[in-house]
Amino acid sequence: MSLLNPKQISVELDNMGGWEFENNRISKSYHFDSYMDGIKFVNILAEKAEELNHHPDLVVGWCEVTVSFTSHDQGGVTSACVKMAKAVEKL
Repeated sequence: MSLLNPKQISVELDNMGGWEFENNRISKSYHFDSYMDGIKFVNILAEKAEELNHHPDLVVGWCEVTVSFTSHDQGGVTSACVKMAKAVEKL
């Protein structure tokens, strides 16, 4: 899997509301009514990440979860990162 260039990433993110590209990663924050709703989201996301074998970096806060994807092996955003971000949008 090869790295996407910034233009390719931009084209993908144009169709995915709220995702941002910065520091060789794509990220989005999700807001929830309660802390436990965020934790439930993280658990569902973790199952999907295992299924697709591409795992996010997560920051869990009060009623907010920030999800980031990058390929640590390749040092940037790949098509697998975008695929996983699109899967997150469907959760």
